[in-house]
Amino acid sequence: MSWFRAALSAIAVVVIAFVLLVIVPDLLLRKLTGLDRHGRVAVTTAWFTIAVVALAWGLRKLQGRHVV
Repeated sequence: MSWFRAALSAIAVVVIAFVLLVIVPDLLLRKLTGLDRHGRVAVTTAWFTIAVVALAWGLRKLQGRHVV
């Protein structure tokens, strides 16, 4: 893998992880006004856990195909 491709892959992974693990949970906490605090925290925690598992699974699949 070239340095350029490695840098682009790293940037893409960081941006996707940032969106999934920071931006979306923040939006969930601010936009789910119909739920009380505990409900919003539960939904956001579930999202965060699913996103971490999905990122790990996706990165493992990409690594197996020699993409990253």
